[in-house]
Amino acid sequence: MHHKDIKRTIRKQLKKQFSNWKRLKKRQKRDISQKILAEAVAEHDFTQAIEAPMEELLGIEEQIPKGIIKLDEMARFIDMINDNRIIKFNSYKRSSTYIKDEELVFVDRLIDNGIINRILSYDGYRPAMRNLFPSNLFRAELLKAIKYPEISYRKFCTEEYFGLDRKQNRVFMGLPLHKKTMIDHSQLSKFRSNLSFSQQINLLVYILHHFNQSGLLGDCVLHAVDSTELANDCRIPLATVTIKGKKIRIYNDLDCDCGKRRNKRDKSAYVIGYRLHTLTAINAQTGQSYPLVSLLAPANHHDSHFLPFLVSLAQAMGIDVKLITADEAYHDKDGSLYRETGAIVTTPPSAKVALPENVNGDTGAVFCHDECSIPMGHVGHKSQEHEYKCGASTRECSCSQTCPQHRFIPMDGGVFQRIPFATKMVQQAHEIRKNCERPFNLLKNQTGLETVRVRSQRATMARCTLSSIAVILIKMAGSRKKKSTNQKQLQSLFANAA
Repeated sequence: MHHKDIKRTIRKQLKKQFSNWKRLKKRQKRDISQKILAEAVAEHDFTQAIEAPMEELLGIEEQIPKGIIKLDEMARFIDMINDNRIIKFNSYKRSSTYIKDEELVFVDRLIDNGIINRILSYDGYRPAMRNLFPSNLFRAELLKAIKYPEISYRKFCTEEYFGLDRKQNRVFMGLPLHKKTMIDHSQLSKFRSNLSFSQQINLLVYILHHFNQSGLLGDCVLHAVDSTELANDCRIPLATVTIKGKKIRIYNDLDCDCGKRRNKRDKSAYVIGYRLHTLTAINAQTGQSYPLVSLLAPANHHDSHFLPFLVSLAQAMGIDVKLITADEAYHDKDGSLYRETGAIVTTPPSAKVALPENVNGDTGAVFCHDECSIPMGHVGHKSQEHEYKCGASTRECSCSQTCPQHRFIPMDGGVFQRIPFATKMVQQAHEIRKNCERPFNLLKNQTGLETVRVRSQRATMARCTLSSIAVILIKMAGSRKKKSTNQKQLQSLFANAA
């Protein structure tokens, strides 16, 4: 952990001393990084215990849940805003005249500009004498993510998409039709960079409030956790040093780092940038999965570190998290997550964990001793142990007089997690876990997150949150659902008849 503490110290020092870091020339950055790295290593006391908070060591200190509005509070906030309006303005007439796209019509009617401006307000915010409001910039981001994810921001903020003849786009963003008011790409860049983490999450809570009312989640909800890489355009570190087998690298983007990539045939084994850790909700009846909330961290940290922070963030938003299915990288071996949050994590049994004695590896059945042939019944768990009792009926077992008839098995990362792998429902949860990979495909391909050019952790986190909101809105609109074979056949039949 000392290498993480050194990287934390360097990152904080560079940000504090060089607030204009982005404007410095690359050679200047290299000289400064090498000097500060050498000084930090020389002055670091490797014998002293590390006292820095875990979130700072992981590089997510700005993503701590503070000032977040819970889902139930958001519902009351929306009702309060609507009740306090003396005049209820109806802008649907203007929108219905110019907005014809099904998705944009749905999003336009769902989003309340007044509430968005209240959520994104800040100390000193005054709406008077403003040409653009936060809601205009928010709608512009949604328009790009939903309809134009493949193009750059520079091309998006041009006459081709914002011109007076593009009335649908202008009305959706709230721009006037009688004068050439434009949104520059630099304004959108500043909008994303200036969004605090609490503002991002509160925007997400506002959308999730409507999402919960849509009925898409159903009555049986399972949560899942997974991660994906977001590569950086940094390639060569400005400075690097190896300490006790661990490399400390300083890149042009001070927050990013180099980590191992998931096995992919067409890409290298390492990625320079970030990993996006996302909590998704899965409708257990339909198998549909939806991204809920994410954390963005440097790519060099192990996934297991972020599970407690992700669950705590979801609970701070008012999301009821009970059972989480994940891969082996996310685990709760010591039971700390369950004690602190009450959430249970189930992962596929690790092949590295040895099977306890007198346990059937295929079925997970537990036996009391070598000569026992009757499986024991699971009674429950106490602390970090599972309790089993003899399942034999009276006079069924010849060893009943000499057998202890009960057994305790410690919890592990194998078949004896908090919910034993032999439980039927757990195996179904592992099967449905694969569905949580789809939201990442939607985030990267449907909303353009794959081609994002990472410039800073904060702006990239804002882009990820806006992409998650766009995916949820697209799902709620429901206009991209694949038509069934019967529908296609009927349409073809009618077309031929015509």
